[in-house]
Amino acid sequence: MQASARSRASRCDTGEFSVTFSNTSLAGPLTILAAVLLDRLLGEPRRFHPLAGFGLLARLIEKIFYGPADTAPAARYLRGIAAVAVLLMPLVLLAALVQQTGIFGTIFSTVVLYFAIAPRSLREHAERVANAFSASDLPAARRAVSMLVSRDTSRLDEEAVARATVESVLENGNDAIFAALFWFVVAGAPGALLYRLTNTLDAMWGYRNARYNHFGWAAARLDDMLNFFPARMTALSYALLGHTRGALRCWQEQAAAWESPNAGPVMAAGAGALRVRLGGAAIYHGKLEHRPLLGCGMAANAGDITRAVQLVRHTLYSWLIVITLAMLLVAGLQHA
Repeated sequence: MQASARSRASRCDTGEFSVTFSNTSLAGPLTILAAVLLDRLLGEPRRFHPLAGFGLLARLIEKIFYGPADTAPAARYLRGIAAVAVLLMPLVLLAALVQQTGIFGTIFSTVVLYFAIAPRSLREHAERVANAFSASDLPAARRAVSMLVSRDTSRLDEEAVARATVESVLENGNDAIFAALFWFVVAGAPGALLYRLTNTLDAMWGYRNARYNHFGWAAARLDDMLNFFPARMTALSYALLGHTRGALRCWQEQAAAWESPNAGPVMAAGAGALRVRLGGAAIYHGKLEHRPLLGCGMAANAGDITRAVQLVRHTLYSWLIVITLAMLLVAGLQHA
């Protein structure tokens, strides 16, 4: 994406014809395609994933910055802001520097994006639930969906398991794939890294409970900001690739009622695109929550899991085509 602007030109003997090849015009699309291919071939590392190491570092920073139990709310906000800054700024700045180092920078950018996206992992987790349904093994389906969601899955019936899986596939399509791609296009490896690390911090600290309501505010708000545009682009993509009219109507009428300003559009549009009904009651951390209904049509079932996976897959292919064409067009205009 930030590769050297060196180009090679060849001219025919008449001197009237020239062809220019620019490394810049191809580096971005090839980096993205290589990262997606790596994920497809290798999936997420089962051991020594960089995000696991970052999580351990975040726990250490939390212990240092959290403060005594009687810390005032305003001070807790500031401590949370400082913790986010200490964790993110050095790593993002380092990524920006490394990205500029020629071919090594291109390889580095590919690896960063590979670790920032997880389409294969998302598909495999969803398929485990679908396979358990195929074997009529509801306990196995509950265990499989527990790897995707934070709600209590121990007493879910088949419809609730299917609904939870479809919700997770749609939401994580944005969180684990498309938002990282968006920020990679916008800001290269530093952008993708900033998004993925922020999303990880939000998953660790972004809870509205006694411990994290103040300390985790900065991580949650930064994640909301970084997800704003990608979430709406994902929602629009779901709508265009599914039942468009229903998806757009559900997005318009239902998204605002969802607690998350970004998950709402994604899940409402996705549910409308698939013509399924999502939302409703769920147990989180021992507490029953009645969430707004999303989508339309029949309640989600086991077959809708496969349909949701297919929608995310088709969205990924569409994004790759559009991103490649757009980056080549921009590069061509720059070198015209």
